[in-house]
Amino acid sequence: MEIGAKLKDARSRSGLTQEYVAEAVQVSRQTISNWENERSYPDIVSVIKLSDLYNISLTSC
Repeated sequence: MEIGAKLKDARSRSGLTQEYVAEAVQVSRQTISNWENERSYPDIVSVIKLSDLYNISLTSC
C-alpha cells in the first residue's frame, strides 16, 4: 500500500474529513487531497502531526 492510500485509510478509519485534518495539521484541504492522491508528500513535521491525530505509530507505517 502506498503512502497516499495509507493516509486516506487512516483518515477514513478515524472518521475525519479532509477539512478537519487540514485544520489540525495547519495546511489546506487541497494539501491533504494532494497527499492522499500522491501529487505531493507531507514533510516530517506534518507526518508527526498526522500520526498523533490518527493515533498510529510511525513505525507501523
